[in-house]
Amino acid sequence: MAIHTRAAITSAGALLLSTLLGGCGLIPWFGGEEDPTPPSELPELDQALTPTTLWSARVTEGTDGRRLYLVPALAADRLYVADARGTLAAVAADSGRVLWRQETELAFSGGPEVRGERLVLGTTGGELAAFAAADGTELWRTQLGSEVLSIPRFAAAETIVVHTLDDSVYGIDANSGEQRWHLSYPAPVLTLRGSSTPAVAPDGVIVGLSGGKLLKFDVADGTPLWEVTITRPSGRSELSRIADIDADPVLVGTTVFVGTYNGDLAAVDAITGTVLWRRELSAHAGLAATPEALFVTDSRDQVWGADPVTGAGRWVQEALRYRRLTAPALLGPVVAVGDLEGYVHLLDATDGQLLGRIRITKRAPITAPPLAADGRLYVYADDGTLSALSVGAIPARTAQHAPEQADNASP
Repeated sequence: MAIHTRAAITSAGALLLSTLLGGCGLIPWFGGEEDPTPPSELPELDQALTPTTLWSARVTEGTDGRRLYLVPALAADRLYVADARGTLAAVAADSGRVLWRQETELAFSGGPEVRGERLVLGTTGGELAAFAAADGTELWRTQLGSEVLSIPRFAAAETIVVHTLDDSVYGIDANSGEQRWHLSYPAPVLTLRGSSTPAVAPDGVIVGLSGGKLLKFDVADGTPLWEVTITRPSGRSELSRIADIDADPVLVGTTVFVGTYNGDLAAVDAITGTVLWRRELSAHAGLAATPEALFVTDSRDQVWGADPVTGAGRWVQEALRYRRLTAPALLGPVVAVGDLEGYVHLLDATDGQLLGRIRITKRAPITAPPLAADGRLYVYADDGTLSALSVGAIPARTAQHAPEQADNASP
């Protein structure tokens, strides 16, 4: 996580705030000062699950050490990945074999998103580019107003919806790259360096903004359908007033789940914009949900299991605090998160107990959430390592090492 200031960053103080933060509310520590929230040491683990690496390959150069939103996308038995230096590649999901690789001149920072014969990505230079899924041939590119640090989303009526770093939302023609509509929202002086990815609903698109607002738009022309404030900025300092929605909103049926930094976890009716419930919980890494359960990585890198109907906490796993966890991914009864040392941790979705872990790479952290599909986990580390994992079945066991049961009042 990083802090981003909207004003000119010429002073030393502003430059410090723009520095990449260690994770979850941490600030850099210089001059030998001790980090007050160091990453937790990994607990000894009697692995109930022993994940297996089916294949692993360093396909690209990854994020170049920057906090970007480069994630794997799966379609038609192919994985698509990109890196910060302009490499775009397609990999066979069953074997890890590289099917094609294109070296572009674009500094990719968000995506890819794939649908049919086309994939799209955003760049640090504020461009949106489309490529042929068959061979990576560039189809078009268009200039937007700011860096893209979220995943562009295909929506209805052949429209791509893009949320950029300056809190602009664009509707782009998927066939030509022409701009159909553009909405811009004023942002606070100080925000997290990131943008939430739009959630596409059958009757519109939902976007979370810096400043704690959640909005729904008509895909055809960008007309706002509703707007709700999840968390109102509060506090005496600009830092404490950050209430951004950086975690991607998650849509399940007609309910959208959303989390803010320095604020709340909430469920909102996707049709009316009515807040169904709100619980105090700071989150920016992300969440995952089903009709039966909600899972959140909070800003201290604790993983929560909660009731999606009421928001009441069911359990919290605290053993991975400050390990800069990714958003959770769900593979059946297993919750998976990546961390700063290249590990993937597996938790029991029913009680949060740590079941197993596996290290994907020793070279870099994992910041992209694992991708769960077809009974596998696909993990893309920041050094460009792409791996496919088999998790296995959870054996019967006792709950003697189970995590704390969360109080119903939280999250």
